[in-house]
Amino acid sequence: MELTPIVRLLTCGSVDDGKSTLIGRLLVETDSVPHDTLDATKKTRRPGSIIPAGEIDFSLLTDGLEAEREQGITIDVAYRSMSLLDGRRLIIADAPGHEQYTRNMAVAASRSDIALVLVDATRGIRPQTLRHLTICSLMGVKKVIVVINKLDAMNFDKKVYDSLISELQPTINRLEMKSISFIPVSALEGDNVTYRTDRTKWYEGGSLLEEIQAWRDTESATDHSRMCVQLISRADNFRGVSGTISQGEFKAGDEVVVLPSERRAKVARLVSFEGDLEKAPTGKAITMVLEPDIDATRGDFIERADDYTKPADRFSSHLVWFDEEELIHSRSYYLVNGSSMVPASITAIRHKLNINNGDHESARTLQMNEIGVVEIATDAAIPLTKYSDNRNSGNFVLVDRVTLRTVGAGMIVHALRRATNITKHSYEIDKGARAKQKGQRSKLIWLTGLSGSGKSTIANALETRLFASGIHSYVLDGDNLRLGLNKDLGFTKEDRAENVRRVAEVGKLMIDAGLVVIVALVSPFKVDRDYARELFDDGEFIEVWVKTPAEVCAQRDPKGLYKKAKDGSLPNLTGVGQDYEPPSDAELVLDGTDEIASNVEKLINKVL
Repeated sequence: MELTPIVRLLTCGSVDDGKSTLIGRLLVETDSVPHDTLDATKKTRRPGSIIPAGEIDFSLLTDGLEAEREQGITIDVAYRSMSLLDGRRLIIADAPGHEQYTRNMAVAASRSDIALVLVDATRGIRPQTLRHLTICSLMGVKKVIVVINKLDAMNFDKKVYDSLISELQPTINRLEMKSISFIPVSALEGDNVTYRTDRTKWYEGGSLLEEIQAWRDTESATDHSRMCVQLISRADNFRGVSGTISQGEFKAGDEVVVLPSERRAKVARLVSFEGDLEKAPTGKAITMVLEPDIDATRGDFIERADDYTKPADRFSSHLVWFDEEELIHSRSYYLVNGSSMVPASITAIRHKLNINNGDHESARTLQMNEIGVVEIATDAAIPLTKYSDNRNSGNFVLVDRVTLRTVGAGMIVHALRRATNITKHSYEIDKGARAKQKGQRSKLIWLTGLSGSGKSTIANALETRLFASGIHSYVLDGDNLRLGLNKDLGFTKEDRAENVRRVAEVGKLMIDAGLVVIVALVSPFKVDRDYARELFDDGEFIEVWVKTPAEVCAQRDPKGLYKKAKDGSLPNLTGVGQDYEPPSDAELVLDGTDEIASNVEKLINKVL
């Protein structure tokens, strides 16, 4: 059965530019709305609505959430569909205009073929208009239609229309948007939405509906073939990998590669609901039987062996930041692409983009709705492609590891050369042999707590006991490391994340040397400590919370930090100017007001 071609259309722009009204009218005038729904829009009114009773409020046709109707705004992306004259199905996404919902718009743009960017002629070009144009460009939207709306309020003045286009032109040129057109409309009164009107005799183009219907995808098909494994299908004497082909085609007999493992096999069968196939094109859901039956799991990718994506662990990427909390350099996030997920961190922020003039500005972080070019390191090699080559396999989202919120959306620019130029070298002597030589088990004891809680004192006493017992150990003290290895770091969230990362990496090297490592580090954020834990094998990382009341720490104040915080000269002291997130599942909790000897004894019992 042949699938109906689908065209995906996005409407975006600033708040109150008239997106919902425009789409509502387009649906009504193409008879794409059920009559009972249409009747409801004649009876329901938003607070402050100027639409007379008995007439259609077109905007209600896309604003489905009750909260949206109460506030008179669009919060979520509303999806509606209609049929085009040539039989294609049009899926319309009405995106929110508020800045805090930019993430919803960006996700919709990543799947759209056409974008309608609305401009309110009475308000002019606004920052969100430029931001949405930039996102449409980054997300690879193939056709952009700039809709100059509410021209009825400006008496359909051509000078207003031309002035707005001229104001947008520098942004359009900078973004190198080639397939773009402009249409003057009145969504409220219907001018140039589904048909042209005499009130814009100076306009020589077609209506919005005609412009949409005239669009054809002229991009040439790629030879590169790719399928994401979504399910392992099993039955009696049968095992196959199931998924939908996102790019290219596969044929029975093709040699393929499973990624990221790079294992090779041949396609023995292509199984579908219609039976076995000789070949399967883009968009086809199939089950692939491989020979030999090599291991493949959900989230893996299958590509033809003659042209496959080399897995990498370093990427350059455009990143749109969504979260209210700023991007933390060096902090670990989850990178999600399709059904695959891998820990990743931002290793560098090359620049952020000024959406008003296109300037590349230096940045240490990204705030909500800012767009930048970053470098990303993943904990394992993954087969991400250039976004310009494939929107599905070249996109990803970043997820906060604690809250599981989606905090950013990225588009791969390219894999970094260093990702393939570095190869791990294995040596005959491993950490097990080194620890055995010393007659001990290598472990890392991570002491975390407020400044003045007693971490360094406990670490010193513990190492003294271990040394006397013949245990080879070493203390990594936070302050001592800031005198050398970490002397370039401050106390911002991103610097603290990098501080923890470096200490954890050094600790990992010392574990490899067979030592017992004691870390005394404030390390205030749980997500950073969790990332440190993941570097080690099971049982190697022991988190110890030195739990000392803040008032006791302030009374002790061995380094004079609380005094400085009180007089305002130290704004980022943990527990005063910066939060401390206590461990939720530490292997051991020590009372920092207990005797040192008692706490050391508890640690000895835990370690040995």
